[in-house]
Amino acid sequence: MNVQEIWNEYINKYNEEKNKTYESWHFASDEKNANELAELVVKGEKTATASGLCFYEIENEELPKVGSLSIVLDWDGNAKCIIKIAKVYTTPFNEVTEGHAFKEGEGDRTLAYWKLVHERFFSEGLNIYGKYFDESMMVVCEEFEVVWKNDSIR
Repeated sequence: MNVQEIWNEYINKYNEEKNKTYESWHFASDEKNANELAELVVKGEKTATASGLCFYEIENEELPKVGSLSIVLDWDGNAKCIIKIAKVYTTPFNEVTEGHAFKEGEGDRTLAYWKLVHERFFSEGLNIYGKYFDESMMVVCEEFEVVWKNDSIR
């Protein structure tokens, strides 16, 4: 299913949403993780994510807003589900909580695992801009809910 098809299904059911805007994107920067993370969202195991605040600043992008809609894609661009942002906050990397790590649904869902994979991910992204990871860097934490799933995966 492509982006337009899943959006049309959603607004046919929730007509009041038809004038809303949405973004479409995939998690991660590689196929394996993009597909695994999308599947965790579809299953309801992943209900949160985190990004480095500096990436929003470097790329001159607005921070996510509560109520925003996004279509989660797999690596190949297939629409998997639509999510709605329920909560957004910023915190230093070294103050991300065990609770947030658990909601991200990855690995063994511990804070130690979250820190390990996110330090690596943020470091790779920062390296592109000639910057370096620091445990005090600000992180944008988002919590979301699935509001629509692709019919073929329900």
